[in-house]
Amino acid sequence: MARIFVRQRRHTGPGSAQPRFAVVAVEGELTFFRSRLRRVELEQIAEATGAEVVYLPGVADRHGQRRYRE
Repeated sequence: MARIFVRQRRHTGPGSAQPRFAVVAVEGELTFFRSRLRRVELEQIAEATGAEVVYLPGVADRHGQRRYRE
C-alpha cells in the first residue's frame, strides 16, 4: 500500500482560497505533478489509488505553539 505524507502549509488556514496541504513525500509508485493540494483532492487521490494519507504534525512557532489544529 502506498502512503502520501503531507503537512499543512504555514501561511494558509481554514477559509483561505489557497491549497492548504503540501506533499512532503510519497511511498510507493505514485507521482504528483502538484505539490500543494486541498484535503478533498488528497482524499480522492488516496481513495482511487488505495493509498493512505499520513498527516505530519504542524509547525511550531517561536513561542512553542502549534500554528494549525486538526
